[in-house]
Amino acid sequence: MTDFTYAVDADGVATIAWDVPGKSMNVMSMAGFQELSDLVDKALADAAVKGIIITSGKKDFAGGMDLNVLARMKAEAGDNPAKGVFDGIMSMHHGLRKIERAGMDPKTLKGGKPIAAALPGTALGIGLELPLACHRIFAADNPKAKIGLPEIKVGIFPGGGGTTRVVRKLGAMMAAPIILEGKMFDPKKAKANGLVDEVVPADELLARAKDWVLSAKDADIVKPWDQKGYKLPGGAPYTPQGFQTFLGAAAMVHGQTWGAFPAAKALLSAVYEGAMVPFDTALKIEARWFTHVIMNPSSSAMIRSLFINKEALEKGANRPAVPDQTVKKVGVLGAGMMGAGIAYVSAMAGIQVVLIDAAQEAADRGKAYSTGLLDKAISRKQSTEEKKAEVLGRILATTDYAALAGCDLIVEAVFEDPKVKAEVTAKAEAVIPEDAIFATNTSTLPISSLATASTRPEQFIGIHFFSPVDKMLLVEIIKGAKTGDRAVAKALDYVRQIRKTPIVVNDARFFYANRCIIPYINEGMRLAAEGVPMPMIDHAARLMGFPVGPLQLVDETSLDLGAKIAKATKAAMGNDYPDDAVDEVVFWMVDEGRLGRKSKAGFFDYDETGKRLGYWQGFNARYPVKGEADLDTVQNRLMMVQTLEAVRALEEGVLEDIREGDVGAILGWGFAPWTGGPFGWLDIIGAAKAVEICDALEAQHGARFKAPQMLRDMAAKGQTFYGESARKAA
Repeated sequence: MTDFTYAVDADGVATIAWDVPGKSMNVMSMAGFQELSDLVDKALADAAVKGIIITSGKKDFAGGMDLNVLARMKAEAGDNPAKGVFDGIMSMHHGLRKIERAGMDPKTLKGGKPIAAALPGTALGIGLELPLACHRIFAADNPKAKIGLPEIKVGIFPGGGGTTRVVRKLGAMMAAPIILEGKMFDPKKAKANGLVDEVVPADELLARAKDWVLSAKDADIVKPWDQKGYKLPGGAPYTPQGFQTFLGAAAMVHGQTWGAFPAAKALLSAVYEGAMVPFDTALKIEARWFTHVIMNPSSSAMIRSLFINKEALEKGANRPAVPDQTVKKVGVLGAGMMGAGIAYVSAMAGIQVVLIDAAQEAADRGKAYSTGLLDKAISRKQSTEEKKAEVLGRILATTDYAALAGCDLIVEAVFEDPKVKAEVTAKAEAVIPEDAIFATNTSTLPISSLATASTRPEQFIGIHFFSPVDKMLLVEIIKGAKTGDRAVAKALDYVRQIRKTPIVVNDARFFYANRCIIPYINEGMRLAAEGVPMPMIDHAARLMGFPVGPLQLVDETSLDLGAKIAKATKAAMGNDYPDDAVDEVVFWMVDEGRLGRKSKAGFFDYDETGKRLGYWQGFNARYPVKGEADLDTVQNRLMMVQTLEAVRALEEGVLEDIREGDVGAILGWGFAPWTGGPFGWLDIIGAAKAVEICDALEAQHGARFKAPQMLRDMAAKGQTFYGESARKAA
């Protein structure tokens, strides 16, 4: 089987079409790259060929590189994995440079053959780096297509020449959103940003590319950086203008990453150093820095969690073997913020929605939430009035439970009150089909307990959405004691339909996500009450790669919610309740009317618009700052208190798959993405080091830092979570 096809037409234009067998989206492998290189050689050597078009046999051009290739490069290099990666990347650079030079005389820059890239749809990663090496890029006017270099989002950076070419083409400032932020664009915006040269009607794509190939002159195929007198747009780093650009870029990167993400720093180094040397030397610098990132365990951890494992979970890695459970009609009970969001994402996925609330006004308000989101999308030219009408037409807002007839899935999203949930469960089950699945959206209430209100406990399941539903990528599916396989499959298929990432866990207090989030928030408040400066607490978390610190997070989630959870947890746990010291802070703050951002008063002061003004000084009047605190200790406490809960969840069987633990942590609450998740982080530092940290923290701060037996056993045996022996043991 071949990944590329080759044909020469009567006019002497060779078309190389990328069409990987058995794949819906083209991905590049090293074998595929060699095949492409050989076909380019064939076309360049054939006197009858006047030029080349590189396109796709699929509706999209390419989704990027097969990231497993990078792991194989390291493995196949034996004792020198860095050399294996570097040599592999340099071989790609040589192949792409061959396309770019196209057989031209190296001195006169004449005699080359024009090579055009014709992109029918999405072109990402190497799927854009390859076209960037061509002489002209044509993109079909396909508004669904995405064009960009998103590698930074999975812990690497564009290493197939994309970094060097985009900077040389656009300058460092214009290139920053593309390579440093990984922004993706539709074809018209890609053209406006200088990534593609022409956007043409889809049915004219190949014809327009061919016309250009046949009419191109020698000067049309020489890249600016290969021409004498080339100057970097915006100035090289040693020019006054360029100096300011690179200084600003360094500040921007540190401001966004807080120094926690290795790939961003390496990318900036590759750009800075590469901008001061000839093009081919810059490619070598890019390859060296790319190799540096690949050899960092953070890179492997991020790729594993945010690409390989995330994709596997989305494709149903843990789905029970039951027939397809695609949802056709969903009933959403409760039209508050959560229910309204669930209705919106369901309707956007093409599912018919019945949105029910006790009052018609409330139901209509819930539907209006979708109207607001669609209007915003229209104002940003991301949707149309026709699309809006279509989506809203799928949502029926009503108070009538009889409208639930025909629903194959119910998602209950009423108040976190077992009595209210039991009442609506009974009302719904009275009218829905016998085989309908009933899902309750809850963040803390035990599913097995809620299922007692159902006459069909095997068809009862928990689905924990994160707020805001339309933005958050994770959905936590919770199996009750009697939940059957079909209910699990239904929930997984539904989550796939609404284009989110699912994890499946077993029933226990707080499930998995909140089990880890709550200790993180509580530890932040403990530290503040102990006299650690509040800015230091949040900044310590940011320096570890968390998107927000625990004090800012508790303000966002609200302290009165924390007080309710604390009271319910204490009532359930009795003398085993561990958080009395935190409750003193929480209840005092609530009594002071400082509920968080929603009351414009919490650990922060806020202006009338809800903008943070700074930490509330009144807190330290009650809990005075007690001098300097040790940063490492603060960071270890914040990191370990959540990581240990993840290990305990695995040890107790709440979590069944460490992949779900890592992906869920990153997508659910932003657990330091550079680590690959809590289990990824433990593998990076090693179980023995983790136990050493835990023992020191336990001695000083108590039993919440006691290392689980699983972790101690792994330390004694030298195991890792992602090692084969540890996986079998788990």
